[in-house]
Amino acid sequence: MQEISYGRYSLLSATLRGVEAVPVEVEVSVFRGLPSFSIVGMPDSSIQESKERIFSAIKSSKFIMPNARIVVNLAPGHIKKSGSGFDLPIAVAILVATGQIPYDEIYKYMLIGELSLDGAVREIPGLLAFALCAKDKGLNLLGADSKEQSVEIEGVNQFYVESLSSFRENDFKPVEFVNNNDQDYECYDFKDISGHDVAKRALQIAACGNHGVLMIGPPGSGKTMLASRLPSILPPLTKDEQMESAVIHSIAGESVTSILDGVRPFRSPHHSATLPGLIGGGNPTRPGEVSLAHNGVLYLDELAEFGTHVLQGVRQPMESGDVTIIRADGAVTFPARFSLIAASNPCPCGYFGDKEHECKCTAKQISNYQRKIGGPVMDRIDMHLDVSRIDAKSVLNTGNGTSSDELLEGVLKGRDFSQWRLKDAKGPKNMEALVESCKLSSDDFEFFEEVATDNNMSGRGIMRVLSVARTIADIDTSENVTHDHLCEALTFRVRDKNTSMIEQLC
Repeated sequence: MQEISYGRYSLLSATLRGVEAVPVEVEVSVFRGLPSFSIVGMPDSSIQESKERIFSAIKSSKFIMPNARIVVNLAPGHIKKSGSGFDLPIAVAILVATGQIPYDEIYKYMLIGELSLDGAVREIPGLLAFALCAKDKGLNLLGADSKEQSVEIEGVNQFYVESLSSFRENDFKPVEFVNNNDQDYECYDFKDISGHDVAKRALQIAACGNHGVLMIGPPGSGKTMLASRLPSILPPLTKDEQMESAVIHSIAGESVTSILDGVRPFRSPHHSATLPGLIGGGNPTRPGEVSLAHNGVLYLDELAEFGTHVLQGVRQPMESGDVTIIRADGAVTFPARFSLIAASNPCPCGYFGDKEHECKCTAKQISNYQRKIGGPVMDRIDMHLDVSRIDAKSVLNTGNGTSSDELLEGVLKGRDFSQWRLKDAKGPKNMEALVESCKLSSDDFEFFEEVATDNNMSGRGIMRVLSVARTIADIDTSENVTHDHLCEALTFRVRDKNTSMIEQLC
């Protein structure tokens, strides 16, 4: 029978906190005394449960579980630790401390992984974040093999083990990264939609300036079809954006393959989503849909069907571009810069204002239904758009509409012009800078002031109109926002009976 020794050993692991992995030193002390196994250092319940997995994995791997007192300390002690990824480092530290496996090479690695009862090593969410943490500490990453989450990062070597028994001879295998550059991803094209030229124009403007859009129309009018094609006219993710979005998806346990190929995320949560599901939360704290849509599109279909408190929770991320979740052990911040595309029926039956179907809702029902969205949310959405059903001839003419390539050309032209226009800009991008960048003539200034006053626009609403007008001017490669640009922006903000008034004034 193999003799075991008693001693102490520590190695490095990490825990997830927000969108980054925080290094954690796993200290293990094995000494004579009444047999016990305790873990200290603010571990959560999943780490406390690891005792049974570790015990079974060590025995199944033909090692000896010491009949002694075992104390595990996760340092620093003031940080809450969570997740099953501490199984592997705790088990390895016990085996090194008892002299059952060689320790010459172990100190060069950051260990992450969950153990099964038979000793197999399982992957855990957040491998990309752990790899970046290992790079910062100048260590190699050692965990489970993962085809979906493993990402090649310059400056860090990544290895995997299949089971705990691989540590007898330090049999660490290098991770083989899969090249997905030739993979085709399903991407819908706007040419599939005939008609809806105004809606396509609105989405082109939204794609160019990252503006929010609310589409209101009856069932079957094409709102979801239009929204699902928005990614096809967005430029590919930059390298920095790829890494930002990939880390968030990795922490959520989702594939990062498409993101690392430059495809912008498109998230479409169901209207039954909870507030933590939408903005993030839970224990341990996880990113919500607004963060998973970072650098991409968040599509909220049936907007009025979302819980009122859930929608109000989206207000702050729309303004700040991030979500801060406060917990007893501190604050966690997730990035959340997304383009919001929302769709809603105008009333409970869906046919209010439809020329072909009679609406059966009362005035009170219609008012209550539209009030569910709430004025503060509506005010933060840049463009409001009525979408009507198209006729049968247009539907049957599918495949002959304006294509995504045509719309993308205008998006790229507008973004390039905006970058050129701002290359010499000084100072912060505040409201004063926005007004100055529009360079409105005195007549247009007075015209806009009159329309804003007549329609009781809020200060935010006024700035949103100017921002949309500035984007339209960028698409036209115009340094000044002209009268036509301003009028087009107003038609996307002021709806219903006031729209015709604006068109007459323009």
